Amino acid sequence: MNKFKPNSGKNEPVIVINRLFKSFANSKVLDGIDLELNKGENVAVLGRSGSGKSVLIRIIIGLLRQDKGTVRVLGKQLRQLKTKELNALRLHIGFSFQNSALYDSMNVFQNIAFPLTMNVKNLSKKEVKNKVEEVLESVGLGDKIYEMPSDLSGGQCKRIGIARTLILKPQIMLYDEPTSGLDPVTSAEINELILNLQQQYNTSSLIITHDLTCAKTTSNRIALLNEGRFLKVGNFDDVFKSDNKHIKSFFDYNFIQ
Repeated sequence: MNKFKPNSGKNEPVIVINRLFKSFANSKVLDGIDLELNKGENVAVLGRSGSGKSVLIRIIIGLLRQDKGTVRVLGKQLRQLKTKELNALRLHIGFSFQNSALYDSMNVFQNIAFPLTMNVKNLSKKEVKNKVEEVLESVGLGDKIYEMPSDLSGGQCKRIGIARTLILKPQIMLYDEPTSGLDPVTSAEINELILNLQQQYNTSSLIITHDLTCAKTTSNRIALLNEGRFLKVGNFDDVFKSDNKHIKSFFDYNFIQ
């Protein structure tokens, strides 16, 4: 039985990060950052490659442990959780991997059904099929249910990966570079999908990206990460009106005028 009970207060943040530090050998990756994600909100963490974005998301999901600082997810402090408790918490978090992480030997139906059948017992075959069809329709790929990943485009694989995270109806979505490797048209479709899913599933999302267009389109707030620290947190216009040379160079780097 899943004994995890997330806090239900509407005004409580779903993720709270305080003074978070992480280093590898002599390389400091996260240098005392603070961040909150509120219920129903999308926050984009922007930064260039190697800035610590993916390290942050892996700490939040419990795949890495921080050196110092606290991370609270749905009211639970990660470092205080035992393995069983952490696994229960993860059922409320959808993690969309950068490379989609689909099983090549499974078709779309099998890929999406896998986490459902592993974590929710006593479902009939019809119930499983209905749930898979529901999330496939939500990502616009209802007709691909029995296709193999090798027969899908990169954008379609991204959508299937997102559908697989939605099958357990998570409260939090973590997107790791959702538009990486996609052409501009497909990237725009993924951005629109993220917004639609925020409304349809009432999720709170942390979007890790180096893509300014993705951040501007999908997020309520932006946190710009540079050399292990947040340079600024706020809405898009507030962040990029800054005269900070690092912020200006990141804007120019993305070629958006």
